[in-house]
Amino acid sequence: THSAIAVHSRDHIHTKITSIYPAFIFGLITYLFILLCNLTIIITICLNRNLHKPMYILLLNLPINDAMGATSLFPQLMYSIWSQDRSISYPACLLQGFFVHLNGGASYLILTAMAYDRYIAICCPLRYGAIMTTNNLVKIITGMWLFNFTLIIAVFSLLIPYRICQTHMTDLVCYKTALMKLLCDGTEVNNIFGLSCIIFYHGLSLSVVAFTYIHILITCVTNKQSDAKIKALQTCGTHLVVFLLLEFNTLFPLLSHRSEFVPAFLRRVFSISNFIFPPLVNPLVYGFKTKEIRQKMFTCFKNKISF
Repeated sequence: THSAIAVHSRDHIHTKITSIYPAFIFGLITYLFILLCNLTIIITICLNRNLHKPMYILLLNLPINDAMGATSLFPQLMYSIWSQDRSISYPACLLQGFFVHLNGGASYLILTAMAYDRYIAICCPLRYGAIMTTNNLVKIITGMWLFNFTLIIAVFSLLIPYRICQTHMTDLVCYKTALMKLLCDGTEVNNIFGLSCIIFYHGLSLSVVAFTYIHILITCVTNKQSDAKIKALQTCGTHLVVFLLLEFNTLFPLLSHRSEFVPAFLRRVFSISNFIFPPLVNPLVYGFKTKEIRQKMFTCFKNKISF
C-alpha cells in the first residue's frame, strides 16, 4: 500500500512538472507582459502633456480596455491550471462573461471613435480644433463607455430569469453563447438579441471604418505634400491592422459557437486568442509605430536610467 501511495505521489509530481508548471508559468509571463506593455502606454500618455491631444486620449482607452480584458480571463485561467479545478460558479461565470463582452464591445467603439478622429484630422484639418474640443472629446468617451456598459448589462440580464439544466461547459471562456447552452429554455430570445448586438457592433464599426478610410485614402492620394501623405498613411495603416486583427479574433469565436461543424478544440483556441493577441499587439503597434509615443517612452526611460 505504501509503495502504491509513493508511486502515485511520484506520478503526481511528474505530471505537475511536465504539464502544470510550464502552462502556469507561460500564462503568468504572458499576463504580466500584457499588463507591462499596456501600463507603459497608459503611463506614457498620462505623464506627458504633449500627448494630451484627442488622438492620444482616445488611444488611452485601448490599453485600459485591453488590460481589463486580460484580467477578466488570466487570473481564473491560471487558478484552474494550478489547482487542476476546472469548475467555476455560475455567478462568477456570469461576471467573467460580462467583462469579456464589455471588453469586446469597447474595443469596437474605441477603434470606431479613433477612425472618426483620424477622418476629421486628415480630411477636415481646418475644422479639427472646432470639432474635437475637450468638451466633445469627453462626450464621445463618456457616451461610448456608458452605451457599451448599458447594452452589455441588458445582454446578460436576459440570462438571469432562466434556469440552468447543465453544469458542463466545454469552453474556456464564459461567452454568452456558451452560457446559453446551459439554459433549460429562453435560448431563442437570448439568441436573437445577441445576434442583433453582434450585427450592431460589427456593422457600426465596419461602416464607419470603411467610410472614413475611403475618404482618407482619397485625401492622401490628392494631397501634394508627400510628408503629410506618408504620415497619414502610416497612422491609418497601423489603425487598420489593429482593427482587422480584432475583427478576426472576435468574429470567429462568436460565430463558431453557433455552428456545430467547428471542432471544440478550435473554439477553445480562438476563444482565448482574443485575450492574448490584441492586448499584446496593440501596445507594441501603437507604442513603437507611433513616433510621438515612442519618443516619449524612450525619453522617460533615458531619464530613469540617468537618475
